[in-house]
Amino acid sequence: MSKTIILSNRLPVQLRISEGRIEAIPSVGGLATGMKSVHQDGESLWIGWSGLTREETPGDLEGDIDKALAGHGCLKVSLSREEVDGFYFGFSNRTLWPLFHYFMEYSEFELANWEVYEAVNRKFADAVVEEAGEEDVVWVHDYQLLLVPEMVRQQRPGLSIGFFLHIPFPSFEIFRTLPWRKEILRGLLGADLIGFHTYDYERHFLSSVRRLLGLEVNFNEIHLEGRVAKVDSFPMGIDYKKFREAALRHAAMEEGEESDLQRRLNLHKASTPEAKFFLSIDRLDYTKGIAKRLKAFEYFLQKYPHYREKVRLIILAVPSRSKVPQYRRLKKEIDELVGRINGELSTVSWTPIWYFYRSLEFENLIDLYTSCDIAWLTPIRDGMNLVAKEYIATRTDQSGVLILSEMAGAANELHEALLINPNNFEQIAQALDQAINMPPEEQAARNAPMQKRLERYDVEKWAQDFMDSLLAQKKQDAPYVASKLTLDHIDTLMGQYRKAKSRILFLDYDGTLAGFKNDPTKVVPDPALMELLDALNRQEHTEVFLISGRDKETLGRWFEGKNFSMIVEHGVWISENGKEFQLLENVKNDWMPKIRPVLESFVDRTPGSFIEDKNYSLAWHYRNTDPDFGQKRASELNTVLTSLIANDDLSVLNGNKVVEIKSSNVNKGRAAMRMIARRPYDFIFAIGDDWTDEFMFQELPREAVTVKVGRMKTQARYYLEGIGAVRELLRHFADFEAGK
Repeated sequence: MSKTIILSNRLPVQLRISEGRIEAIPSVGGLATGMKSVHQDGESLWIGWSGLTREETPGDLEGDIDKALAGHGCLKVSLSREEVDGFYFGFSNRTLWPLFHYFMEYSEFELANWEVYEAVNRKFADAVVEEAGEEDVVWVHDYQLLLVPEMVRQQRPGLSIGFFLHIPFPSFEIFRTLPWRKEILRGLLGADLIGFHTYDYERHFLSSVRRLLGLEVNFNEIHLEGRVAKVDSFPMGIDYKKFREAALRHAAMEEGEESDLQRRLNLHKASTPEAKFFLSIDRLDYTKGIAKRLKAFEYFLQKYPHYREKVRLIILAVPSRSKVPQYRRLKKEIDELVGRINGELSTVSWTPIWYFYRSLEFENLIDLYTSCDIAWLTPIRDGMNLVAKEYIATRTDQSGVLILSEMAGAANELHEALLINPNNFEQIAQALDQAINMPPEEQAARNAPMQKRLERYDVEKWAQDFMDSLLAQKKQDAPYVASKLTLDHIDTLMGQYRKAKSRILFLDYDGTLAGFKNDPTKVVPDPALMELLDALNRQEHTEVFLISGRDKETLGRWFEGKNFSMIVEHGVWISENGKEFQLLENVKNDWMPKIRPVLESFVDRTPGSFIEDKNYSLAWHYRNTDPDFGQKRASELNTVLTSLIANDDLSVLNGNKVVEIKSSNVNKGRAAMRMIARRPYDFIFAIGDDWTDEFMFQELPREAVTVKVGRMKTQARYYLEGIGAVRELLRHFADFEAGK
């Protein structure tokens, strides 16, 4: 039976060692709650760090720890203190965390930390490989494990792998500053499905993939060699039922059943019935904007002095990453701000800020959520912010106002809240004033739709949607016309090849026999390719044609001294058995002076693009341009050219990062048909990767073996996954010996 393997930095249990005994206690909140529906005993395995370093783990209790974790469906990855320092406190929290949250000034780029991060990711990947069955599904979580998907894919290519990032993915301009940017992108692209909280993060990731790796992106699908990786957004929800029911129980409490915190809150509310409580709950993190919030509160009280003694800000800052220097400095700054503001503004009966630096029990969180009139959450940058959702869920009478930073991922779903820019103190002050004076009817009108949305798309729905999408992605082989050329197909193909008395092969060059380069002139044939083509060309009863859009001078220079047959410039020229090139079509080039200035204007306005002059065609290349900008300019160029060449018997070919203008009566299909019309062949083979090769696939006889390189819609009968697979197939042909 297949199982789900969940990977995260920490396991969903906490270990306690007392008097030589081990106790594993389930964690609450966050990812542990979110994955509860996926992580079922016997149906899943959760792999992560236990929270104890190797040095902190008593050797005689190692077996007991494993047994205690196994009781919760968990398996630990053992880490040393040095590994935790380099992997977690180092690269994860001093490099990735600040960079992904746009705090570039805090990002440290230490090679030693990167090397530890890479090694620890390898440990997690090895643990998956050791435990995973062939039909298992792997779900990797968060920024600590960005390299794991590719590491697992390399060892177990058939596994279904998903990845979800719980923090923002930064814009390309930020992400590009990371020295190991390409390694991280490749690590993520090992997954079949990559999930983010919002479309913005998804868009930033796709932009980085295009710009840094030069991969083709169609909508939200990235075409890789042999497969397609899908990217999508899944906004994480909360356990809505848990928070709502807790709030209902809280409201039903009899006098005397309240917690000490609730009694104190009730006392202060009774003393000033008109006063409003503002609630701010965050981890103590520079991304949460706590210091700015305090300064904005001070500005608010200065702008609206009549609210003094009528409002109170309750700040709960949960301790976090106290080993990281920036967090220690932040704690000091917040302590000083709270002390100064309280010292300057307090009266005998009023303290403007209540500040708690601690964690609170769940029941006390409910006390705060249900007692505070306004939740004020203004992170500078936040992946989601579940506190905002929890506050809305607990407002069972639909009262209360949520003021939320538009920089939080949750702002996309909670758009009925008062959304503010956390850097705009004037806007914040106005929002606080609006919240204080908001009528109950308006509060309910805003909160009701948010509650319905949160109830409908809760954390279990989030997890199920991701898993459903991951499984669907693995099952779908995309709506391709072609079938994958499997080993069984190749065996059948080789049988036909052996029996054939007369064969003809049409081989595209760029993207088929050799990979693309930023400079097309650099795609010279390597020795292995030369040897392969020589072997094919020596075979009896076999004609081999290199059929390419390149100019005759380039291919003539590359294959000088070889007796290869070549059709170039999409069918304008032909050279048979290494002889001089001859015109295959009667074409003109008197149109080129009219078109060239148009292409030159696009070169001038598109940095990195250039024109390739051929004898009877012009090509505008944009492989070196910014991918999005280049695609935009190519679309514009197509529009311009279409109007220019309407009556000139010319056509526009859109190839791989190239727009080419040529005569309408010239294409690879026409050229290939002219070759096979000369005499009968009982084995016809054509292979190519580009849109220009579709003419061959369409024109050749139905019995021809046509193969597309790459998984995309095509007229070809079959597809192969990349250049490596192409060469392997041609090696089968080249190694053929009669009677074998």
